[in-house]
Amino acid sequence: MEVANHELRANVEKALEEIRPFLRNDGGDISLVEINAEENMVKVQLEGACVGCSVNQMTLKSGVEMTIKKYAPQIEKVINVN
Repeated sequence: MEVANHELRANVEKALEEIRPFLRNDGGDISLVEINAEENMVKVQLEGACVGCSVNQMTLKSGVEMTIKKYAPQIEKVINVN
């Protein structure tokens, strides 16, 4: 199970690295808070300009969640924690 969790974390980090340049272009960033493999959920924290941005929920769903699912298809939900 530990190897699977390590691989899942690596895949989620790869996804965040792919999306990070787009967020940084707008003065924001993102960090991984937690991966809950049992619930197939990832918690992230939007940072910088992304915190008060009116489209951050859209960014989270269409950008971040979609990219994470591309690398880690078992993930069903991505939540932003502040």
